[in-house]
Parts: sequence; structure tokens; C-alpha cells
Amino acid sequence: MLKFCEFWGILQLKYEAPGAVELGKRVKELLMGGGMKRVDEDTERGLDHGAWVPLMLMYPEADIPICQLSVQSSQNGTYHYNMGKALAPLKDEGVLIIGSGSATHNLRKLDFNAANGTPVPWALAFDHWLRDSLLQGRYGDVNEWEEKAPNAKMAHPWPEHFYPLHVAMGAAGEDAKAEQIHTSWQLGTLSYSSYSFTSSL
Repeated sequence: MLKFCEFWGILQLKYEAPGAVELGKRVKELLMGGGMKRVDEDTERGLDHGAWVPLMLMYPEADIPICQLSVQSSQNGTYHYNMGKALAPLKDEGVLIIGSGSATHNLRKLDFNAANGTPVPWALAFDHWLRDSLLQGRYGDVNEWEEKAPNAKMAHPWPEHFYPLHVAMGAAGEDAKAEQIHTSWQLGTLSYSSYSFTSSL
């Protein structure tokens, strides 16, 4: 049982979903087979808010087994893309792969005076670059986002909210087609642009 409990103001939220133990072992097998020398399992830690928040909206009854994969903030986009490539067989095994993060994420630059839904220029430039890169299939550029993207370090001073995209992108495959399925902004700098990937195979 994966349990999560967090206090938001006076509201206590719980999301108690079953753990996908066998899937976790399969994930480890695939990652090791994909060249990773070490894959650790953590059976004690609960779900990160990046996992339970979208899942609470998608599956409010918490009736879906979950296996959460940690990103490695000391690594780069290509590393996480390759993690996704190693996990690609899961698509044919009935597994939904979700990369939950944020298209831009710099909490130190939140603009509390921004009109609702109005992005600041540097964040909008990064978001548009990401959209165009994904829709044009320039996944190599997305992997090298720190060098290729405008305002990269401003948009993501720490990469852990961005790397889930690379995992999902890698799992979809090099020939997968990206589609933007949502876009919205909060506090001027937080882009919630979301994408789905359709594999060509």
C-alpha cells in the first residue's frame, strides 16, 4: 500500500493507492538491461506530490497500482531519455507511463502581480521553444535543453521537475509524435503545458 498524507493549510489530503510491486521489479530489470549499473528499490517512501496530485484527479478512488520512478538530478536530459527508452517495452505490457513535472518551474521568480494566466516573457520564450521542439520531433534538442533552450536555467534552476518529460519522451520512441493537450499559466512563471506521445509502432 502506497500512502501519502500532506497538510495543505487546514486540509489533510490522503491518497492510498496499491503499490505495483511486480511492476517495480520489471522496471528494475529493464533499467539494468538498458545499461544502468545500479537500480535501488525503496519500499518505505510514499508517493511524491508530483505523482499523487495528478493521479488523485485521474483516479480519485486510488484504485490503480502505482510504481514511482525517481529522477536523478545530477544527470542530464539524455540520461533520462535513455531511461525512458529502456522502459519502452512497458507500453506493450499494459502500463501507462506518465512524466509528471512542469514545463517551467522557478519558484523564486513567481510573479504574484501577474494577471491571471499571463506569462512573463522569459518563461513564455522557454515554453514556446519546448512546444516547437516537441511538435517538430526535435527530441535531441530537448535532451540538450540546457544548451539549446532560451532562458534554460531561469526556467529550470533545478531540473527534477523537467526530467520526467525526458523519460516519457524516451519511452514513446524516436518516431513518436507529440501533441500538446493542455496549456495554462499560473503566477506568471509556472507553465502547465502538457503533451502526449503517440508511438508509431
